[in-house]
Amino acid sequence: SAVEKKIRGPQIRNLLEAKDFILFDCDGVIWHGETAITGAAKVVSSLIRHGKNVVFVTNNCTRPRENYVHKFYRLGFTDVMLEQIFSSSYCSALYLRDVVKIRGQVFEADEPDATIYDCALAEDVKAVLVGHDDKLTFLKLAKASCYLRDPDCLFLATDNDPWHPLSGGRILPGSGSLTAALEVSSGRKATVIGKPSRFMFECISSQFSGVEPAQCLMIGDRLETDMLFGSNCGFDTMLTLTGVSQLEEAQEYRDSELAANHSLVPDYVVDSIADFLPAFEELDDEQSN
Repeated sequence: SAVEKKIRGPQIRNLLEAKDFILFDCDGVIWHGETAITGAAKVVSSLIRHGKNVVFVTNNCTRPRENYVHKFYRLGFTDVMLEQIFSSSYCSALYLRDVVKIRGQVFEADEPDATIYDCALAEDVKAVLVGHDDKLTFLKLAKASCYLRDPDCLFLATDNDPWHPLSGGRILPGSGSLTAALEVSSGRKATVIGKPSRFMFECISSQFSGVEPAQCLMIGDRLETDMLFGSNCGFDTMLTLTGVSQLEEAQEYRDSELAANHSLVPDYVVDSIADFLPAFEELDDEQSN
């Protein structure tokens, strides 16, 4: 199986020729924080130059899509456009607008000294959406729990990511940890919009016509989100070893007795997306001959 051996130039070239849509996760695949992964900008521009539809699918919901375009540009990715970026917050907004067609208010700021005993609770809240929030307060958690007592109030989460790596061995708790707190206090389960949920793909296909899962390749660094997302959507998947998950974990999932774990096994593995570069050189040689 693919997990034993990483794929190389000629195989990568054949794979890319067979795919029209290349979906990338960002952190751990394209960059680490404020540093682009070596060769990544060249890979992205080569894919675009060879007529591939390149989209970026990220569970990071802390910044608007415009900020992503600026970040890509800042890190040397000069041909990435707004339309190519699908974040869990953007997809959550589309979900609220187009799928459940919610009209009305989403959130309001609190009085500085308010507590759950005396704060204002808005009437008729139609949805609680949990995203990454480094300003989480006990009051926010308490109010959200109150709103969710109404069975007609939707409970949504941008993503289920448990944590994100920081430098120096520290970690940043992810949206999934905040959602878990609210799931316990409300006794309800959230509908997750981001990867590995299929909704991210529905969001992409609503914006691009004629996306066939068989023509898609999902490239990511986290087995539990990126590979499972690809598997849920019917895409081929590729693990790049520049981020969170490593080869040993993929092998453990592959050898697992639990059939569900087999959805977390990548179809292909590369050390880094820079491994694509020799494939383009071959393609360019063929085209110029």
